[in-house]
Amino acid sequence: MPKYKLSPEEREAERQRKEQIRGLLTGLEIKDFSDIQSLFKEMVGEVLENGLEGELDDELGYSKYDYRNKETANSRNGHSKKTLKTSYGEVGIKVPRDRSGEFEPQLVKKQQTTLSGDIEEKIISMYAKSCSNYSKGKNTEAIRIVPIIRSAMTVSL
Repeated sequence: MPKYKLSPEEREAERQRKEQIRGLLTGLEIKDFSDIQSLFKEMVGEVLENGLEGELDDELGYSKYDYRNKETANSRNGHSKKTLKTSYGEVGIKVPRDRSGEFEPQLVKKQQTTLSGDIEEKIISMYAKSCSNYSKGKNTEAIRIVPIIRSAMTVSL
């Protein structure tokens, strides 16, 4: 009788995740490696933008449309465009701004033009695992590097 490293629940979760990934690839009409690379670029860009929005929420003390809980004179002031060089190619992101210019993003710092492969791998890993290990606190390196990205990881496969 074979011994499984995963419990039946974990095997079922893995099977469902693979099925979701296959459905995603089919739905997006992924045909070759360049399509997959484009998808990775979009995922990295989306997670970075959501993480930056989360950082600004934290800085200002209120979320984007939660004006009633605003306790500061500072507020949002649109976005600026930024192009980052990644291992998947160039990724364009929108970086949120605040009116007083005090916002110092930590996920993608000002003047930063390249994204380390380490952070890219963690982003892809979190997507691939449907954030299950991250939400359980097992991905401690990502927790140290990107403390508020958890709120940005609401996109499901």
